[in-house]
Amino acid sequence: MKKFRIFCSALLCLSFGLATAQPANYAFDPNRIYLDSKEGHGGTAAWAMKKAGDVSLPAEQLSMPGKTTTDWMPAIVPGTVLNSLVFNKVYPEPYYGVNNKLDSNLIPDLSKAGRDFYTYWFRTEFTLPESYADKRVWMQLDGINYRAEVWLNGNLLATMDGMFKDERIDITDFAQLGKPNALAVKVYPVDMPGTTRQKPWGAAGEFFNGGDGNIGLNTTMLMCVGWDFSFLDGIRDRNTGIWKSISIYTTGNVDMRHPFVKSELSKPGYDTAREEVSVELVNPTPKPVKCRVEGEITGTGITFAKETELFRGENQKVTFTADEFPQLVIDNPRLWWPRFKGNPELYELKMRVLVDGTVSDSAKTRFGIREVTYTNDTPDSSRTFIVNGHKIFIRGTNWIPEGMLRTSDERTYAELRYTRQSGINLVRLWGGGIAESDYFYQLCDEMGLLVWQEFWMTGDTKHPQDQDLYLANLAATIKRLRNHPSVAYYVSSNESTETSGSRELMTALDGTRGYQMQSECDGVHDGSPYKQVNPMQHYDNTASPRGSRIDGFNPEYGAPTTPTIEVLREMMDEKDLWPINKPVWDYLDGGGFHLVASLYKDLVNQYGEARDIEDFAEKGQFVGAMNSKSIWENWNYNKLGYGDRYCSGLLFWYHNCPVRQVAARMWDWSLEPTASLYHTQNALQPLHVQFDYLKNTVSACNDYYRAFPGYKVTAEVYDLNSKKVWSRTAAIDLPEDGVVNDVFKIDFPANITPVHFIKLRLYDERGKEVSDNFYWRSTNRYEGPETLTGPTTAGFEAISDLKPAKVSARYAQRTDEQGHRYIDVTLRNGGQALAFFTQLQLLDAGGKPVRPSFYTDNFFSLLPGESKTVTIEALPGKLPDNGSSLVIKGWNQPRQQFDLKWDAKRL
Repeated sequence: MKKFRIFCSALLCLSFGLATAQPANYAFDPNRIYLDSKEGHGGTAAWAMKKAGDVSLPAEQLSMPGKTTTDWMPAIVPGTVLNSLVFNKVYPEPYYGVNNKLDSNLIPDLSKAGRDFYTYWFRTEFTLPESYADKRVWMQLDGINYRAEVWLNGNLLATMDGMFKDERIDITDFAQLGKPNALAVKVYPVDMPGTTRQKPWGAAGEFFNGGDGNIGLNTTMLMCVGWDFSFLDGIRDRNTGIWKSISIYTTGNVDMRHPFVKSELSKPGYDTAREEVSVELVNPTPKPVKCRVEGEITGTGITFAKETELFRGENQKVTFTADEFPQLVIDNPRLWWPRFKGNPELYELKMRVLVDGTVSDSAKTRFGIREVTYTNDTPDSSRTFIVNGHKIFIRGTNWIPEGMLRTSDERTYAELRYTRQSGINLVRLWGGGIAESDYFYQLCDEMGLLVWQEFWMTGDTKHPQDQDLYLANLAATIKRLRNHPSVAYYVSSNESTETSGSRELMTALDGTRGYQMQSECDGVHDGSPYKQVNPMQHYDNTASPRGSRIDGFNPEYGAPTTPTIEVLREMMDEKDLWPINKPVWDYLDGGGFHLVASLYKDLVNQYGEARDIEDFAEKGQFVGAMNSKSIWENWNYNKLGYGDRYCSGLLFWYHNCPVRQVAARMWDWSLEPTASLYHTQNALQPLHVQFDYLKNTVSACNDYYRAFPGYKVTAEVYDLNSKKVWSRTAAIDLPEDGVVNDVFKIDFPANITPVHFIKLRLYDERGKEVSDNFYWRSTNRYEGPETLTGPTTAGFEAISDLKPAKVSARYAQRTDEQGHRYIDVTLRNGGQALAFFTQLQLLDAGGKPVRPSFYTDNFFSLLPGESKTVTIEALPGKLPDNGSSLVIKGWNQPRQQFDLKWDAKRL
């Protein structure tokens, strides 16, 4: 334990540093040929597509090389039919204005147009090297939605069903080496597309989520029929298409698949791990094959091997146990830990199978050694998670996939990079979404993000009609995910029940993780609130009409933040922006579900009635920041029973925007962060000092598995003229993974200005500042729930009387070997007035924000004489050598713009 405590001390210095360069996709195999049309994975295939009903050639001829497709349109693979139709301008961009609205009649809906309308042929040609001779040649299709016929060179080789099952096809006898090959895939939509018609069952006022519920009869992405956080009338083609990669690889006479490592840790010390390794072998040949299976855990000196024989066509599981191979007992293993709890340590397993002394195939995987369990032995029997013997307070979130599956490794990295920066430690993959890419889980492993994995069923929709198909998709997904230490928990459904056999199948294929039937059972209560409320209601715990929600484990609790002005202008016509065109804004708010064009607008106007869309957008960031900070800090206060209630976990509803919407979160669909990201980051600091707007008290929180004695808390209050009118200091001892609540109360002067400011600081035993926090507050009296009153909420009109601030900036530029570009900006408030809500913005040569780009902080305030250094990072290729600029602006400061030039030679 002593070594671990030393590590935690070092971790304090690293918690908010910039991440290293974007990691490569570990699942990418340079020995494969990827038939992707997009850049990345080495994909260079040219795909074309055409509606199946308009194709006159029979499939046998269509899938022969040399057939002309000049009258076909280019296709995006991986992608969907609608992706390609929008790319080819057959239909307008669905995410703009009300283009996607059913009543707009711009994009036909599958439920009305019929399955044939969105049934398409996808076709490409490719050449295989002659070096593939004397090898087995395989085609791997990672995912097609929803049914498909796979034709190669005139032969129907396979059919596929369900969205989440991959297929590996032996194409040895059908592929041509050194010559063109033709691949044609006929893709059919889901069997039952569902409609937006309200179902006659379900919770009252459930807002048409899932439409008539029939989408659930398929094993697919259920939210594509429509949900209140997206478009209520859904995605038109229900995401029909080849939505994941297709690749070609070779083996000898034995194919190796699905290596798996199971770890069993000793207790109570967690100082010994017994490993069990298994792998599947496939013999595609017409004869028996004798082979030798070898494995190693790289960097440990651990190796193991055994002989086996496969009969014709056999799929055999080969297992290595610690009883057979004592070397599979690891002393003092490097444990995998979540965010702020320790290093997310990873091991690598490499395996190969030899036939007649020659390597036939090989496989590798990474795994982590850790234990995730839970207890309900809590004051209210609520769920509390335990990692490696330590209770962990879950500060989590609900992950929503991109609505039309327009994903990429870059997008995945950006969203998870923002997630890590925010301080989140668990991501719930909600049951109406998907199982994300291998790269997603890889990054969660590397970033220390726990994953709560649900499997494509919800209480708003029916359950799959074909249970065998569902279980086959489930089995394929479990085999793909089970080595990732980040995957902490399996849940069959969102707010519903399981498909019979699910629990047994997960146990048989994995058995290392906890399981529960649905998201609201076994100590996890139901969620809410979801929409905008008076932020004061988070403090008095009245935000949900269902009763107390800041208690136990809440799987869904959240509020919106409007996007920045640049983003708002990208999602609708200028005439709809101002005055706010409520029907358009409501459509881009899931039917007005989050109340952006009503209550949120009223809260914005508490800072003075908005004059125009620029004024509204700027003040909208104040409201969004207050939403996030008030929610997270109330949960901090009650962490694991330190406050008035026992709180074990919160999953924010929801995390990322599936489509463009006015009800964004920490960032919007375009990957432009809002103030909410940085105020969440502040609230979820591992060492944190915070203020309670209801009690007027100051508290301090510690998220490390280490105590910190001899710390000091200070609080200062400034009036609207930036004059300090009150201060106090107190000494505290921060308990391990605990909270010191109500260190002292702030006594605001009776004659304080209607708007004023609070600055909190936390110092370590050496006097070094380790945390700071800033608040704006009004003298408005809180008059209870359902009112527009309180010091978080109303009476901020005087904010416009802040005197102009004088912020100076100096910056330095640098580029690393990977081409990432960095700007280190130091800002100083050299005037007499507070600089309120200072924003930095990196613009490209066209004046558009660089997306994604990463700021260590933003939307912050500087007291007179205060300085702050912010590092901005742009990914390779995102920032041109000339023409880009750095903008600094704020509520009460003039806009400053600095032109940037880069030395291309450094790249």
